[in-house]
Amino acid sequence: MRHGLPRTRHAARRRRAWRWLLAGALAVQAGTALAGPAWLGPPWVPRAAPPVVTHAVKDPYYGVTLYDYFLQNYFSALSDLMVAQHFGRLSHHTDEAEVLRGGLYLSYGLHREAAEIFTRLIDANAAPPVRDRAWYFLAKIRYQRGLAAEAEAALGHIEQPLPPALEEDRLLLKANLLMMRADYLRAVELLKPRVEKDKSAAGLYVRYNLGVALVRSGSVARGSELLDEIGVEPGSSEELRSLRDKANVALGFAALQAKDPERARFYLDRVRLTGMQANRALLAYGWAADAQQHPADALVPWTELAKRDISDPAVQEALLAVAYGTAEAGASAQALESYGKAVAAYQQENANLDETIAAIRSGSVLDELVARNPGDEMGWFWRIDRLPRMAHPVHLSTILAQHSFQEAFKNYRDLRFLQNTLRLWNDKLAVLDDMLANRRAAFAQRLPATLAAERTAGIGRLDARRAAVAAELAAAEQAADGSALADAGERALQERLARVRATLDALPADGNDADGTRAQAQERYRRVAGALTWQLAQQYPQHRWEAERSLHQLDAALGQAHTRDGQLLAAQKSEPQHFDDLAGRIAALRQRIAQMQPRIEELAQLQQQAVQDVAVAELESERERLDVYMSQARYAIAEIYDRASAARDANHAPAPK
Repeated sequence: MRHGLPRTRHAARRRRAWRWLLAGALAVQAGTALAGPAWLGPPWVPRAAPPVVTHAVKDPYYGVTLYDYFLQNYFSALSDLMVAQHFGRLSHHTDEAEVLRGGLYLSYGLHREAAEIFTRLIDANAAPPVRDRAWYFLAKIRYQRGLAAEAEAALGHIEQPLPPALEEDRLLLKANLLMMRADYLRAVELLKPRVEKDKSAAGLYVRYNLGVALVRSGSVARGSELLDEIGVEPGSSEELRSLRDKANVALGFAALQAKDPERARFYLDRVRLTGMQANRALLAYGWAADAQQHPADALVPWTELAKRDISDPAVQEALLAVAYGTAEAGASAQALESYGKAVAAYQQENANLDETIAAIRSGSVLDELVARNPGDEMGWFWRIDRLPRMAHPVHLSTILAQHSFQEAFKNYRDLRFLQNTLRLWNDKLAVLDDMLANRRAAFAQRLPATLAAERTAGIGRLDARRAAVAAELAAAEQAADGSALADAGERALQERLARVRATLDALPADGNDADGTRAQAQERYRRVAGALTWQLAQQYPQHRWEAERSLHQLDAALGQAHTRDGQLLAAQKSEPQHFDDLAGRIAALRQRIAQMQPRIEELAQLQQQAVQDVAVAELESERERLDVYMSQARYAIAEIYDRASAARDANHAPAPK
């Protein structure tokens, strides 16, 4: 250290150091403040699963897929869809099913598989609506891979407007691509109509991003005007109030960068003290007051901020800012104490970070995250709502905000889901084994009784009876014999007449019929027999039709009996083979699962390590920032001691002669 430097030189050097630190902080804070929602910057993540075009469902299995899809059970929907495609059950929805499958692949991050599907649909000259959606999804895949020019070319092949939900995403994707190549003016032109007609919450987000695009394109006044409109929105929900705070913070940092601290304080005054943006707003407000040469005003927000959670970067910087402001006010002793407290706080936070890093390395944090945020289905739309139980859960806030961590963690969670699914499927195979064994036993038990019943029925005798009946009917038809087709009542009457005839014939023929009784009986018999013969002749057509109908019914029943007999004979041979085939399929599936489980386990372990590395890297960057702040604090402490030593030496120096 250098001793005896004049106070003015110390102060100038200190101001340069703090201005340098402020410039770095402003760059970081402004970059964060001017960043838009997740869809503004790569990599883009779909906000929802790919929409499906509404139309009549002709294949029931496709309806099952859509049912799971609209319930957001995307893994089940994809499984149902692929099974139906494997068995050729989607003949009426071939292209639509492929678009849906490709979209689901894309939502899971399977870019290569999705690209193959969409490319195949395009090459096969699918229907124009299907082809347009294929180009859209292909553009999204290319965008996610960082191929901006190729993505724009794919969007250029879309000929007709897409379905409403996809058309909105296409618009935002196009705006993203324009901003990726710094063409902010065209992005503004693209987004402006949407802002003018949409007054919803989603429209406010678009307006916010439009304001950011305008600022970046050089139209600072117009961009600030849009952000200012959001900054005074009443905010009917916490989400909208947070967006309002974000807009005001962005305006405040932009004003600081433009060296307009007064306007910065005006914007920052509108930020809530309890919102998510409060810490950054308090920090920036202090710097704005300091830039106006009002150190006392700067100390008020900084002191408030320094009391808050040390894990927040704004609070960490505020600890230095309080000491800096105190030193600027000339209170060296209090500044020295503040710097000492800052160093102690940084050291404690470093120790806390070490504990969190150790917990992450042990794997307990990831296991707890999965356990406390369950979900029935895997997918990219699952969210983390509850933090794990750990010593310092606040450290996870910055980690969870990182897209790289979210992407890696969802991959890990999906692998864990697959592990559980494979175990479940393996358990179900055991149930299928039991079901197959029961079916074998039931078949073996029922077969003898069924064969015995079939033999008792005597299909051969029934065939002979049927042939005799058919012959009688043919003879009756050939002779036009109505009596042969008499019904039961008429047959009973015929038998009764036959008995009467026999009785008459049995009477002695001695001529003793003085009263004419025998002659009268014979005449009555003749008349009744004639009437019956006339009746049978009249009803012959109807009786013949009924007899033929009964014969046809008998033929149908005998046909069914022969069919069952044939099926029974075939089942004796085929059913055991069918059981063996099912057993073979179950064994093959069990082998496939057994082969997949170690691979999934290995990938899960590797992904767990990758997730932990991402989290630890973020925490290490926080520790590096703490080290920088600690170095600044120690440097300031040394400078205060250096200045005090120089003043003491000056007081004890001999008077000049």
